[in-house]
Amino acid sequence: MPRYWFANRLLLTLSGQRPVHTLLGHALPAAYDRLVELAPRAPLRPAGGLATAPVVRRCGEYRPRHGVIEAFARIASGDRLSALAFRLELGADARWRCAAVDLGPLS
Repeated sequence: MPRYWFANRLLLTLSGQRPVHTLLGHALPAAYDRLVELAPRAPLRPAGGLATAPVVRRCGEYRPRHGVIEAFARIASGDRLSALAFRLELGADARWRCAAVDLGPLS
């Protein structure tokens, strides 16, 4: 399912484990620009130097119409839980791309 693939790739980027350019071609320009803005802060990096890498605990979706997935993921890192929301759109080439990314409140 594309939502899990994207949730994991977004997590790797937003936790500082992978560079943002690994999502080139997988994100539309507005979403990529948002990732470029967020990635240097690594908002999903484990708090307090925890050795445990964050993981996707649950990933759900809503399909408002054909070719669109609005997804959410619960990200666990130690005892901390974060929210990640993203929108996927199916292109004319039959490839899913991330169209938007949002995180819960950032501390």
